[in-house]
Amino acid sequence: EARPLVEEGLRGSREILGDRHPDTMASINIMASLLMKMGELQEARPLLEEGLRGRRETLGDRHPSTLNTKRGMALLLKKMGELQNARLLYEEGLR
Repeated sequence: EARPLVEEGLRGSREILGDRHPDTMASINIMASLLMKMGELQEARPLLEEGLRGRRETLGDRHPSTLNTKRGMALLLKKMGELQNARLLYEEGLR
């Protein structure tokens, strides 16, 4: 039930605010998180990659929102069995 609503919100945010707006990046994370909870890991991955890229470019590597997205990406990689890549992202967040 939630998926169509979150998709609509993300679509609207992209159209009105643009891809790099903080609210759009938050919507990207929300959509990715929902997909992860639904077990749709392959669909969540490109969204998290986009969100992480966007937050790094606009906010920098040490911003709390960027760190939160890194944690989400690391969790996704862990669930996908990419333990080495997940570990690298977790460690990057600790530096």
